[in-house]
Amino acid sequence: MLTPISRIAFKEFNEICVPLARFRHFMRGKPPGIAKSLAERLEEENKKDPDISYRVNIGYSQTVTPVKLKDRLEHYKKKSRDEELEKLSRQRQLKLSVEDVRKEWNQSVGPNQIRIIADHYGIYEHLFGDAYFIPIVPLDVKFKSDNSYIPVYRGNIIKPFEASQCPEVKFDAESDSLWTLILTNPDGNFTDSNAEYVHWFVGNIPGSDLSKGDLIYDYLQPFPPHGVGFQRFVFILYKQEGKIDYDSYNKKIPCRLLAERNFKTKDFYRKHQDVLTPAGLAFFQSDWDPSLTDFFHNVLEMKEPTYEYDFPKPYIKPQVWYPIRQPFNLYLDKYRDEKEIAKEFLLKKLKKEHPFKAPEKKPKYPNAFPIDKKYPSWLRLEMKKERLGWGRVNDY
Repeated sequence: MLTPISRIAFKEFNEICVPLARFRHFMRGKPPGIAKSLAERLEEENKKDPDISYRVNIGYSQTVTPVKLKDRLEHYKKKSRDEELEKLSRQRQLKLSVEDVRKEWNQSVGPNQIRIIADHYGIYEHLFGDAYFIPIVPLDVKFKSDNSYIPVYRGNIIKPFEASQCPEVKFDAESDSLWTLILTNPDGNFTDSNAEYVHWFVGNIPGSDLSKGDLIYDYLQPFPPHGVGFQRFVFILYKQEGKIDYDSYNKKIPCRLLAERNFKTKDFYRKHQDVLTPAGLAFFQSDWDPSLTDFFHNVLEMKEPTYEYDFPKPYIKPQVWYPIRQPFNLYLDKYRDEKEIAKEFLLKKLKKEHPFKAPEKKPKYPNAFPIDKKYPSWLRLEMKKERLGWGRVNDY
């Protein structure tokens, strides 16, 4: 039988603990048999209506008839029974024309694969928004560097000093057709994150002769600042339905003011979408190199920008007495000033240096010499690191 005091305690327990238990069950969510799994929840959130087209093809359509598996196997069997081909292959004399292979690739699966690669790099999203196009016209772009040519493919890396000169661009086109070629950088605008810099703009190109086109913006080499990583530089070739008046754009040549090179591909296409259709695409990536210091100072006449990532300070637990299962010196270094630790390592190194004597030769096998066990374990570990050049010792 409960006493009056125990009855009061039991009543208070029911009033406080039982609601807490129910609240804890509510916070945990539904049982595994009823609750949806993570994959089911993600599928539900990412589900799209198949009747709604979220992306629009603003280019030309390309229909490639897929080769049936049966026909492909028959072709392989036929070639495998060819004794002459087998003989040339065994003797390493079988030659294939790279140009023929590239031409066949460009006429079959190449344009769609280029579209997939450009999608992976976010080219369409950042230039055209929800629109895309299939680059059915192959672009042959090459930069001349010293005595060699550096081609532009689909995202390959080209340094700024290699792309300092205007590239050579070739494409197949009828003599009576008109084209527009634009080179733009969607990652490098200093003042507007939603805008681009146009690095080259040639309009009303008759056939494939760029020298006879209207030069709207002269060529400006890539200039990615130090610390921003790789930037994308995209060549887009547009097919024109007729001659276009580009007088509204900047006509100052050479143009070295970056404010006058602000450009938005999406707005440009919307303005001329009735007479322009994107048909070709090539792009490369570039990052900072030492040649850009002179370019910023003497060509753009501006101070060279430098970017650094501000890393947040790492979280360090509050200090405790007698830390267990961790090296004593490393534990204390967490709470010491970094400059004080660096000074300690530097003085330790300078103590062994002599202005007139060569440094001591390190043994070929440092760990072959035992360390006296009279030293504590944390100090023996530090001595081992110093012998092998591990950790902070390498910095000095």
